[in-house]
Formats: sequence, C-alpha cells, structure tokens
Amino acid sequence: MQHHSDKSLSDVHGSVDPMKRKAGWRRILAFLGPAYLISVGYMDPGNWATDIAGGSAFGYSLIWVLLMSNLMALLLQSLSARLGIVQGKDLAQCNRYYYPRSINFILYILAELAIAACDLAEVLGMAIGLNLLLHIPLLVGVSISVLDTFLLLFLQRLGIRKLEAFIITLVAIIGLCFWIEMWYVKPEPLEVIKGFVPGIPNKAALYIAIGIIGATVMPHNLYLHSALVQTRVTGSDRQSIKRAIRYNIADSAIALNLAFLVNAAILILAAAVFYKAGLHEVASMEEAHQLLAPMLGTRWSSHLFAIALIAAGQSSTVTGTLAGQIVMEGYLSLRINPVIRRLITRLLAVIPAIIVIVVMGETEVNAMLIFSQVILSMQLAFAIIPLIHFVSDRKGMGEFVIGRTTKVISWICAGIIIGLNLWQLTESGREWLTHTDHAWVKILIWLFLAGFVALLAITICYPLILRRQQRHHVMHNRSFDLTGLKPARPFRNIALALDFGAQDANVLSYAMSFAAADTRFFLVHVVESAPANTLGAASKDMESLEDQQILDEYLAAFAARSLTASGNIAYGNRVQAIENFTKTNQADLLIVGSHGHHSVMDILLGETVNTLRHKVNIPVFIAQ
Repeated sequence: MQHHSDKSLSDVHGSVDPMKRKAGWRRILAFLGPAYLISVGYMDPGNWATDIAGGSAFGYSLIWVLLMSNLMALLLQSLSARLGIVQGKDLAQCNRYYYPRSINFILYILAELAIAACDLAEVLGMAIGLNLLLHIPLLVGVSISVLDTFLLLFLQRLGIRKLEAFIITLVAIIGLCFWIEMWYVKPEPLEVIKGFVPGIPNKAALYIAIGIIGATVMPHNLYLHSALVQTRVTGSDRQSIKRAIRYNIADSAIALNLAFLVNAAILILAAAVFYKAGLHEVASMEEAHQLLAPMLGTRWSSHLFAIALIAAGQSSTVTGTLAGQIVMEGYLSLRINPVIRRLITRLLAVIPAIIVIVVMGETEVNAMLIFSQVILSMQLAFAIIPLIHFVSDRKGMGEFVIGRTTKVISWICAGIIIGLNLWQLTESGREWLTHTDHAWVKILIWLFLAGFVALLAITICYPLILRRQQRHHVMHNRSFDLTGLKPARPFRNIALALDFGAQDANVLSYAMSFAAADTRFFLVHVVESAPANTLGAASKDMESLEDQQILDEYLAAFAARSLTASGNIAYGNRVQAIENFTKTNQADLLIVGSHGHHSVMDILLGETVNTLRHKVNIPVFIAQ
C-alpha cells in the first residue's frame, strides 16, 4: 500500500483534454460522459423493485414521484460536479480536510458499508437476471459476478472514454429492451400523462413513494461524480471553469433524464400489464418476469426484461467499484492495487449473498435486497450534508459558490431525502426491536440509533461552528517554505534496467540527464527464456548469448563517451533480480522503461514497475 497524490482516480485524472478537439460539437462531446456512469446508479436493481411495486399496486399515479426524485438527483449531482471542478477534489477528499480524523474514519466506514450494500444489490440483480434468462442457479450467478472485477480493470486500462462507452452501451441496451417492451404493452398515453399530476392515493402509496425517493439518490454517486469530472482537463481561469460547469450540468441533465425514462418505463410496464389485470401485489422481479410472457403473449417480453436486468446489474457494479476506490483514496489518502481494491469491494457483497443463499435459501434474496437499501439510507445523510456545506462555502468555492436560492432548494431536497431515509431506518429499527427478546440486543440497537443521530448532528454542525480555519487554508492555499530545504546531492550510482527493446532509448536518454561528472552507471538485463529460468547462468542458450553481446555493445557506447559503466546479465524472477542488482551496486536511482504490455497482457503478466517501486528503497524513474 502507498500514500498517493491528491488526485481523484489518479490513473485517469486529466486524461481527457476537450480543448484539443476542434471547437464545436466535438469539444462539447469530450466533456460529456461522467454523468452516464452516474446514471446507471439510478436504474439499478434496487430501483426496479420499487418501480414494479408502485406500478402494479397504483398504476400510473406515482410517475410524478419518479420525476420529482429525478429533479432532486439532478440538483445534487450538479452540486457534486461543481465541487470536483472548482476545488479539484472529490467529496471524500473534502471531508478529509474539513472534519476531524475520528469523524472521518467513521464516515469512511459508513461509506464502505454503503458501497458494499449497493454492490450487494447489483450482484443479486445480475444473478437474478442470469437465473431468469439462462436458468443459472442464483449461487452460481453470484459467484460469476466476481469476474466482472477484472472486466472493470481491463476497461479502465483502455482509458476513461472506453469505460464510458461501455457503460453507455449497457444503458442503451436497457433503454432498447424497455422501448420494445413498451411496443408490446401499448400503454394509454392519456393515463400516463395523468400520472404526472401529484397525488397520493392512500397510506400504502405513501410508503411506496418513500421507497422510490429513497432508492433514487445513491450516496456513492455523489463521491463518484465529484471525481469523474476531474478526468477532463479544465483550465484554472474563470471562463474555463464556467464552461466546464455548464457542460457537466448538461451532461447530468441528459444522462439522468435517460435514467428517468428507464424507471418510468419499468413503472409503466408494471402498471399497463399487472395493475390493469388486477395483479396489485407483484413486488419481486421474479414474479414480474414469470407473468410478462403469458400476459403479453410473447416470450420475448420476459427475455428482454431479464437482459435489461443483467445489463443494469453489470453497469452498476462497474461504477460501484470505482466509487470504492475513490472513497478509500479520498478518506485515507491511501491507494492499494486496483485488482485487490475491486476484489475487496466485490467480496464484501458476494460473501454475505452466498452465506444467505446457502443457509436460508434463495427465497431470502428479496429480503437481502431490502436490507441493502436500509444500509444505503444510513449513509446518504453523510454524503449530502457535507456536499451542500462545501459548495455553499464562499472561501472554498470563490465566485462559483451556489446562490441563496439554490442553497435553500438544496437543503429542502436534502431534508426530504434524508428525512424519508431516516424514517425508513427508524421503521427498520422498530422492526428489529419487536423481533428480539434479548435485552442486550435491544440495548445495542438503541445505542446504534443514538450514535447515528449524534454523528448526524456532528456532520451538520461541525462545518458551521467547529471547523478550524487552518484546515481550510491548507486545502486551498498551500504554501511551502523553501528556505530550509537543502538540495539533494546528485545521483552517483544509477542503475538502468534494460529490456533491449525500443524503450531502452528513453531509459538511456533520461540517464544522461540525471548524470553528474562522477556518476557511475550499472546496466542490468534479465534473461527470460525458458532455459535461462531453469538453469540460470549455466544455460548458455542462444538468447542468453545474444543478450550478452548486446550488453557489451551498450557498455562500449558508454566507454566511447568516457562514461563509467558496468553491466550484468541476470536470470530468474525479473523483479527479484533487479532488486538484488540495485542493492549489490548500492544504486541511489533506478531507471526503468515501461514494459510495453497492453490491455489483457498487462493484466496477465503483471506490473513489473509497480512491484519494483515497493521492493527497492531508492527513487524509481519510469522512462516512457
């Protein structure tokens, strides 16, 4: 593990430069993309359950709730994008600077639990989809979901634009499936339009409306959006920042409205098929899938439903694991291997799902989905409240601070969403209390609820009353006293790891730039042939002999320039051989070339450079 620079998603940070595109629609399109990764969180399997329940029980009458939820989400996501663009930090990083370390640690744990809970819903949704479409057992489907961890790693290595293209493709699949479903269903347009008139038929409808709103805004999406906008290169001048904010608001509007159309289509589908037929208690995705084909007269209706569910689960898991990386790096300023980070996130979701399915059976899957939504509701307040505090702070945001009207509307939306989620949490707590007779369990539940309220109060009040101004100053106006710094001595012993390929030219070029008059160079090449790996220096195979000849030519070139150099052919593990070579020759700088593998090969063969950085205790320069 390593501490990293203060850049969100550092491997893709600033990797897209819209200004390199020609002015016009190409430049605008270069800004668009982050919100599509966000939008999948608004059409995940957790949303499907509330949409199906609302449509089957109350017809089209709750479509207005979807629209209101979407408007709230659009406001909060635009605030998240504004924070990332203006302050150049994601929400987790801002929390780290503003709140005390102890509070931040609790917020970090809650954020990780929320991401794991969200991932649990996506894993279960994908497993249900595979079961409905291909009759794959839920336990096998849950296990298969671990593999998409490597899919995400592969996509991210291709660049953020390729990842965005993949997500947009999945969103398009979801939209296409439901567009075809609408063609089968043929809903009544006038009845759909009436659904946009606000109204709550009864108490049961209020409960489902609360569920729809509560399932809309995902806490991890606020962390994610504030980081994803930083994948675009944004100038620091006023005009550039204004342009980036404007384009990202447009990006959010397009993407979230598409998500609204998908959610509305699910609710309309349930209303037109189930409510119209008098089936008012269809609440699970399995029931909906089983009833679609016989009621619409075509098996494709069920197949399209399952395909869309798989696409929704897959796309949501990709963004959830990205959010996990952002939260860990932001709160802890700590970065671990991306594969391990994603596996941790996925296993936190998969292991509980497997245990429940094995111990309690597949019938408890829907209960587990509901439980995941309860955990999400716990974390939501601790994402929304700091976000509004930060974008309302004139010292941090400067002229880009939100206006008074926006601030009031933001707090109203936050109050509605947080209040409804707290109500859901309270109801769950009451249910837990009624289902246990153990006094100590009840005490733990009450302590948990009291601690939750106390933490919520601190989150609200600390930025207003207790925030230490020096934290804010350090965050935005870093100044360093250079008078006490002593220049590092020139590098005396420079080790060069050579692969005898095209990258060697870069390695040698940078070596010359670091060299002083008395610098000594130590050249090493690791033979990777099968005989060499087995027999070492005794192999004397053709590759070893040719490599020694090339090394001699390199040393002759150094001698021709009156430079002191020696070399060695090494065998065995590449990383271990280079590490031993630097220690033996007391090198104080190691220069290596990028290994040249791409995409799948990069994943399979590993990262020599990344591993070396942790093995040697000297500076490592990567020549690219």
